[in-house]
Formats: sequence, structure tokens, C-alpha cells
Amino acid sequence: MTQYVFFRFTASGRLEMKFTELNLNKDLLQGIEDAGFTDCLPVQERTYEYAMQGRDVLVQSQTGSGKTAAFLAAIFQQFTTPDFKFSKRALIIAPTRELAIQIEEEAHLLGAHLPHATGCFYGGVGYHRQEEMLRKGVDVVIGTPGRLIDLNQSGKLRFDDIGILIIDEADRLFDMGFLPDLRRMIKKLPPTGSRQTMLFSATLSGKVRDLAAEYMTDPAEVEVAPEQVTVQTVTQVLYHVDRDEKMKLLLGILKKENPGSALIFTNMKTRAMEVARRLTHNGFVCEYIIGDLPQSKRLSIINAMKSGELHILVATDVAARGLHINDLDLVVNYDLPEDPEAYVHRIGRTARAGKTGKAITIVCERYVYGLEAIESLVNVKIPVGFATDEYFVEDASAGMRFHDERRRPSGDRGGSRGGAGRGRPTGRGGSSERPRHAERPRRPEKPKSAEKTEIAQEVRPAHTGARPAKSTKPERALDQRPAAAKPAAEGEEVKKKRRRSRRPANRPKAVEPSHGKAVEYYGEDAAPKKKRGSKIVGLIKGIFSRKKTKS
Repeated sequence: MTQYVFFRFTASGRLEMKFTELNLNKDLLQGIEDAGFTDCLPVQERTYEYAMQGRDVLVQSQTGSGKTAAFLAAIFQQFTTPDFKFSKRALIIAPTRELAIQIEEEAHLLGAHLPHATGCFYGGVGYHRQEEMLRKGVDVVIGTPGRLIDLNQSGKLRFDDIGILIIDEADRLFDMGFLPDLRRMIKKLPPTGSRQTMLFSATLSGKVRDLAAEYMTDPAEVEVAPEQVTVQTVTQVLYHVDRDEKMKLLLGILKKENPGSALIFTNMKTRAMEVARRLTHNGFVCEYIIGDLPQSKRLSIINAMKSGELHILVATDVAARGLHINDLDLVVNYDLPEDPEAYVHRIGRTARAGKTGKAITIVCERYVYGLEAIESLVNVKIPVGFATDEYFVEDASAGMRFHDERRRPSGDRGGSRGGAGRGRPTGRGGSSERPRHAERPRRPEKPKSAEKTEIAQEVRPAHTGARPAKSTKPERALDQRPAAAKPAAEGEEVKKKRRRSRRPANRPKAVEPSHGKAVEYYGEDAAPKKKRGSKIVGLIKGIFSRKKTKS
């Protein structure tokens, strides 16, 4: 029977502990010091304690609580322990590419002084570099479900020698539909009892607990401040506004708050693109990330945001999953999320690791029905703010339509002149450049023959409502070839002789396979002809001949 061990830590009664007080390997401790970690957070302390006992661990911890460093420190410490009873190879499954890359970066930082190789495997990029890493050997495999399954099916990645399994952000894996893929991979791993499993999730739903009961052995459950799912250091406020006034309110919030870094969330990727372009048209420097962007562009935008070159980023829930930006000042929910758990993940982008932050939510009539479920989940009534006139700033992009640049506009098909959307902004900043093929000069049309036009007018009578009479001119009247070039007319006798000459001398007989009757044909292209003189025809002729004799 599965037994759960509960440890609750609140902000008032949290026990602080230093990393130096833990019995860590000196090389691992050096990497932790290089990363700037000094105080051990509650989730890190409890995860490390149970992991070093060899137990499976089920952790509920909100985003930004330091859980990544918790399981990475446990993995590296187990690898350096001589009496570790399982294989010294770990598999970390993440729902998105951004989260997988973030885990890889932190693993390189903490394990910089250790001899264990780390590799990240995700889709959207080529296979060559990732397969080369696997050939050299990888001790800590980090990846998304799709690419991990592809590499396993091709024989490049083995699952049967994994000693530690980490499932990060399990609730998001379920929301994105990865549960069948997750089960598929776990079945190829060593059986329960022959590996150590750690599962992390911001919320412990029924699906998460069912998975833990099925694939984990006597897990120790750690809940960090479960009575408050949202981060206490986040200042939350929401504004009720009409749907048509959302962009004006967003402009006013950005100008009033003037954040050094802001992350704006939308529910749909088309809305994310539209909001980013409207902000750009209003003078803000911003970008957007969605799931359909090429991986190279996504990484360049995220790196620009992390380095401080970019201050405003518009994103969807899937694209921003695992996005870690140091000291993020403001999170804006342009659309209230329909999934209550998504609200927790969104505002968890700010106030990470005990820092402060602010989250502003704009609620319109379309998504207001999800507010009650969100407040029930976070167990708090979100304060409602009153937006005065100074919060509403005139939108310079009002009345403009923004389409998806990834799709070719229908009016531009077949080389139409005028570019994409005449008079409409097509890109960021409202530029409307014409396609290159529209600048080519048109080929001059050939002048019509005056004589041919005159003949056509004579042959085609004007429409008067009555049925036009038949033309008395010959059909060859439109043929403009000179008379000398036309072939001479052939007589009927010449044509008959030519047809007779084409016939074979002896008429061969063939037998139809379907009827078994003798038939005649003339040449290969001639249709078969049945032989005359059947019995019915003979009887009819006999009847008529008798009538003639009687008369």
C-alpha cells in the first residue's frame, strides 16, 4: 500500500538551511556556489533528503520554487555515491523545448566540475548534432517526449539502462496530451523498484496521483505551502474592461508601470501576434513567441529577453512554459486563462525564488466566466482595480487589421499586383512592401491583326435580340494562309482507291473469346464485323419470297 509523507512549509514557519550544511560532493558544492545559490529552499531540502534515502519522491511545488536545482543536485549526488544501487544514467522529461533548454543550462552550471555529460534533445532542429552527442555518451538525458521517442525508435537512444527518472511539470504534460507518450516511454524503462523516480508538478491533480500510484514505489509526497498555490510575493490585481478597450488599457498599464521587463500572455497564438504588432505600432519594442516559430528564432528572442535587449515579450501558455527570466518585473494576462492552473503558471514567471513581482489581469466579457474557478484554486479573492481615464491611452493601431505573415494572402496568389493587403500594415511597424514579382514590367501584348479582326466582326453578328442567321461564307474564311499553301481538294474516286489500298489482301478471320463466333475485320484498327447469313435473316428472307410467289 502506498504511503505518503507530508511536509508543509509556510512563509512564516520555513526552516532555512544552507547548502553547505548538506552532505554534498565538493565538486557539486563548487558548482552550486558558482551558480550563486547559498540558502537551500524548502523543496530543495526535502527533495534532496528523500532522494538520498533512495525513495521515490512526489513533489507539489509552484513555478519558481527552485525545484530544478533540487532534482539536479539529487542526480549528481547519487552519481557520485559509490553505493548507488541503480544505473548511473538519468532521464529528465519536460513538456516544452524552452523548459528542456533551461534545465540543460542549469545542469551545465551545477555539474561544471563533475565528469558527467549532459545532453538536451528536442524537436524543431536537426538530428545530426543530437545523434553525435549520443554516440559520445550522455549521462543526463534531457528532452521532450516527441524527440525522445523518435531517437529511441531509431535505436540511437536506450531506455533500458536508465537509473533515475525525472518527470518535470507533469500537469502540463497531461494538459498538452503527452500522457500516452509518457506511458509509452515508462514501459521501456527498467521496472519499478529497479529505478528511482521523482515527479514534480505545480498542482497534484487526479491524473498525477494515478500516475504516481502506477509507476512509483512508496513515494514520499512533499507539498510546499499547499494552502497557497500562488506565490505570496506576487502583487495581484485585475481590471474589468470591455473587450474593445483592452488594448487601450494595456497601453496605459505599460506606460504607468514602465516595467524593465514585462511578459504578456494571450490565450491564442493569433492574438499574441496581433498584440505584439499593435504594441510595435504604438512605439513599444516587443516580440512574440508561439509554438509555430522556428526554434532558432524562438531561442534568439528568448536570449534577447534574458540579456535585457528586449523588454516586452508576448507569448502563449505553451510557448512560455519553462521560460525563466531573472527579475521579471511584470506579468500581464491580456486574456484571462480558461484553465485555472494556467493562471498559476503565468504569474509564477515573476517573483521567482522568493523575489517580488506584480501580475495584472485584464478581464473582458469573453473570459470572465473563468474567474471564479481561478479564485477557487488559488484560494484568494483577487483584488479588483478601478481603471481611471488616465489608464486608457489612445491606440494608434485602432482600425488596422493584422494578418498572419506565415500564410500567403489569397489576394497575392498568381502574381497579383499590389502586394499583401493594400493600405494595411502587413508586418511589425506597418510596412506594406510589394512582393518582388510585382515589380517586374508587364510583357507588351502583341497587336491584333486588323484583317483578322475585320473578318471576325463580319462572321460574328451584333446581338440584336433575334437569332443570328447562318453565315454564307465558308468555314475556311478565317484561315489566313495563302491559297498556294493550301492542299488541293481530293476527288471521291481518289479517296475510295486510297481506302481500298489500305485493306489487307486476305481478310483474316478471328474468333471472339466471349461469343465463340466467327467475325471479320479489316486491319488492326477496324472494329470486328459479324459474319452475315444467320438463321433468323434466312427465315425472314424465306417468308418474304413466299409472299411474292403467292401474289
